[in-house]
Amino acid sequence: MVVERLGVSERRACRYLGQHRSTQRKQPADPRPDEELRGWLIEFAKKKPRYGYRRAHRIALREGFRVNRKKVHRIWKEEGLRVTRKAKKRARVGASDADSKRLSARHADHVWALDFQDDQTHDGRRLRLLDVVDEHTRQVLAIEIDRSITAERTVQVLEKVIRARGKAPRFLRMDNGPELTAWALRDFCRFTRVGTTYIEPGSPWQNGYIESLNARIRDELLGPELFYTLHEARILAEDWRTDHNQNHPHSALGWMSPDEFAAHGRRTGTTTATPTP
Repeated sequence: MVVERLGVSERRACRYLGQHRSTQRKQPADPRPDEELRGWLIEFAKKKPRYGYRRAHRIALREGFRVNRKKVHRIWKEEGLRVTRKAKKRARVGASDADSKRLSARHADHVWALDFQDDQTHDGRRLRLLDVVDEHTRQVLAIEIDRSITAERTVQVLEKVIRARGKAPRFLRMDNGPELTAWALRDFCRFTRVGTTYIEPGSPWQNGYIESLNARIRDELLGPELFYTLHEARILAEDWRTDHNQNHPHSALGWMSPDEFAAHGRRTGTTTATPTP
């Protein structure tokens, strides 16, 4: 005001008023910093509701944000973007060729886990999903969708995955649904020399990989999407499966995607990855 009304220089005005010139020239800070990052995280959480702040931080770095994990965590908490988890209970009636509590996947195609989910199309007709995952690489091997899936159809899906990968698993981990204890699947395992490991009654954590995958599919695909036809559901499920395998960073895989981890294992001959802090 002194400069504008009296026509004196900024230097003289600051000297008369006792104000340091660096204070006069300092630009005011943004009252709400990181608005771009905050908006990106909110939109990211809407698209990927099963992702936590650690995974969001990794993807933010890929998107070009220069930000540390603590800031992402702070904004994540301020915006209430925490993940809620729900668990399902399933019973066991089948016999296992291995102890499901001790068996852990040591390499690719060592243990495949499979399970079923239900949804519906816009007209209220039922959709049945068969999900198959490799427990070591975390690759989603199949998401088969139809109005109903029998034991024979389950065997066909497994045979299709085996042909694509050129190798059968050593074990199948599963619960005791009627499709998974039928003679068709038992004959398949006997002829292909694939072992079975059934989980204990009321112990979904013994099949944790497929339970986690089911919850992620529910939150990211089945929940947000309204399917009008069976064909549409199949296309969107395959798109989701491809995106998950190629772009989903996993902390247990050193923040690599399942496909990246599988390729890394083939190149180096290693079966583990050190998680990046």
